[in-house]
Amino acid sequence: MSVVCDDELVKRWESEQASLRQQVVEEDTEAWQRGAGFSSLERVGGVDLSFIKADDVNACAQLVVLSYPDLEVLYEDSQMVALTAPYVAGFLAFRETPFLLDALRRLERNQPQLLPQVVLVDGNGLFHYREFGLACHLGVLSGIPCVGVAKNLLQVQGVTKSQEHQSQIAALLQKGGDSFPLTTASGRVLGKALRSSDTSTKPVYVSVGHKISLDTAVRLTHSCCRYRVPEPIRQSLVSSLV
Repeated sequence: MSVVCDDELVKRWESEQASLRQQVVEEDTEAWQRGAGFSSLERVGGVDLSFIKADDVNACAQLVVLSYPDLEVLYEDSQMVALTAPYVAGFLAFRETPFLLDALRRLERNQPQLLPQVVLVDGNGLFHYREFGLACHLGVLSGIPCVGVAKNLLQVQGVTKSQEHQSQIAALLQKGGDSFPLTTASGRVLGKALRSSDTSTKPVYVSVGHKISLDTAVRLTHSCCRYRVPEPIRQSLVSSLV
């Protein structure tokens, strides 16, 4: 639930978000991204922050690292955390990023050989009110390529859960790997709806976080899917329930 938040805090967050937004790289930067089969990609991470029911303060921050392309779990980190920043719509990353970043830094300190080459984030990247969602925030601060994969459509910049959107899902997402662009009222493509598997008709919503192009992000997400939710994120969700 959103809370009344100090105007000064929101202004500070807006300023910090705008500054960090300038650092987002929306293109492929790594050698593994350029091959059709991601031949040099070996480790894919997944992160999620899950709340305890009826408790919006205490949560479980999860990081998993999977082998690629086999998608076998190589590493898991699950920590109970107490969030101190208030929830304000559009500024979710200020609550969650510090704990996910801590998990990546713990891994880098303790087992650097398992640090993921890319992280799939349970949330949005550029597909955000100010084009700087959780996946962008984590990507810029960590320096690791990140992809936002959301399970629900964020209604932003003219993209809505309209009849037209539902018609696009029915007409354009015929099989696993099919996608269509999420185009804003201004004509900018901020992400894509992706049918992640043949057996799932409900799409996921993929957007750039950092250091990856949208087309590569979509291909990578699809290649990580055994079910609707890509395996790195699915495994991070599973680890929060154990």
